[in-house]
Amino acid sequence: MLTGWRLALSKLFIIPQRYVLAIMALFAIANAYTMRVCLNMAITQMVKKRDSGIGSSHYDPDACPDPNTSNATMTLANFLLRADGGEEKFDWSEATQGLLLSSFYYGYVVTHLPGGMLAERLGGKWVLGLGLLSTAICTLVTPFAVKTGGATALFILRVIEGLGEGPTMPGLMAMVSKWSPKEERAKMGAIIFGGAQIGNIGGSYFSGLIMHEGSWENVFYLFGSIGLAWFVIWTFLCYSTPNTHPFISDAEKKFLNENVAALKHNKEQKLDPVPWKALIRSWPLLSLIIAAIGHDWGYFTMVTDLPKYMTDVLKFNIKSTGTLSAVPYVAMWISSFFFGVLCDFCIKKGYHNIRNARKIYTTIAATGPGICIIMASYSGCDKTLAVFWFIAAMTLMGAYYSGMKVNALDITPNYAGTTTGLVNGIAAVSGIISPYLIGLLTPQSTLKQWRVAFWVCFGLLVVTNVVYLIFAKGEQLWWDDVKTMGYPKGWKHGPLPTRKTDVEKEKSKEEVKQ
Repeated sequence: MLTGWRLALSKLFIIPQRYVLAIMALFAIANAYTMRVCLNMAITQMVKKRDSGIGSSHYDPDACPDPNTSNATMTLANFLLRADGGEEKFDWSEATQGLLLSSFYYGYVVTHLPGGMLAERLGGKWVLGLGLLSTAICTLVTPFAVKTGGATALFILRVIEGLGEGPTMPGLMAMVSKWSPKEERAKMGAIIFGGAQIGNIGGSYFSGLIMHEGSWENVFYLFGSIGLAWFVIWTFLCYSTPNTHPFISDAEKKFLNENVAALKHNKEQKLDPVPWKALIRSWPLLSLIIAAIGHDWGYFTMVTDLPKYMTDVLKFNIKSTGTLSAVPYVAMWISSFFFGVLCDFCIKKGYHNIRNARKIYTTIAATGPGICIIMASYSGCDKTLAVFWFIAAMTLMGAYYSGMKVNALDITPNYAGTTTGLVNGIAAVSGIISPYLIGLLTPQSTLKQWRVAFWVCFGLLVVTNVVYLIFAKGEQLWWDDVKTMGYPKGWKHGPLPTRKTDVEKEKSKEEVKQ
């Protein structure tokens, strides 16, 4: 009876279960990003607008004209909203807003590496699923929490959301490693990781559309509800490994067990313990971490603060802000495929090796966007030109996926999960610092203050990229497989930990008996 039920379900799916997983993983990442970035848009409508006109304490002589409303009309509108029992605006300073925008990453940094290690032990399904479920619940209760507890409640809630989303990518990678044959990995990766840009696009566009017609509260209700719906479907359709999947076809299970290395490993083939002693002394890995910090600083500056710049400086209305904030991510999504194809083509033709490929595309993704956002800040109130430079910045950042994003797989394929969690977790500190620092640098959110913030971003992108250019490698490092490659000359830090095979264990037992 049970076997027949499973067979019937397996025949319902036209596409293989590994691609069902890929599609659900795409929606997982998209949901994670929409729930992460929706506050970036919503906060522009949650706070009171500061008067920067002549005679005010926040007068900005370079302020762009606001075509949406006059100060008098705005004041009357706010009065009528309160008189009618409508939404009340919060009097949060730019520094407070920056702290709130960064609060998510306080939790995110903490659970990134532990989440990956937990997923390797227990499987990624529930680590990923329950993490996003907690984020969805927190997103749903955000309006209530803000109205009752103010900025403090919102800060705590966002930290909890970060704790839930921290294990998302490591948990997902633990699952993908069990479901993706080597020859299909690039295709599945393109499907899955496209969810990040879909989330940014959808989060920005639909937030602007919703708030143009209604309240900022509806943004959280929408994306939180979608997160809950995703969790229910995920629970029934997706499983950590093919061998635990109840209604995968026998043919697909056999194919995966024969072609996925992670499923073929037996006890004798298990990896040695993580070589932390060598790992923390590895300059190629440290340079990757440093480069990731710079990239994340630039990326989070765009993701977190671009809506505020468009609203406060360029004076776009919220609908236009949502649409225009989404366009750069469309450009980044498309360009990432272009750079990927170009990179693979050049390596195949021998125009450059893997090490130089990582350096070239990382440089494009770092210095290019840095220059573009500086140009945008000097575009003044020319909205068309400023938006052009922001789109150009994110287009060039698409080269990141062909550069340092995959470098961990080059230098440490055996410990890519741990090193990726380490790199991403440390780099996410930029998400804590950058929004808060930008809030401090732009207390009145003037054009000149934002220009300073963009120069800081440019400096970090360039300096971290230079470090990467000096120390980056493109080949497997010795400590990733010390049994085969041996110790480097001059190694003075003792042997790396190794896992004994069954033969060695039996030999040790015999020696003890004797």
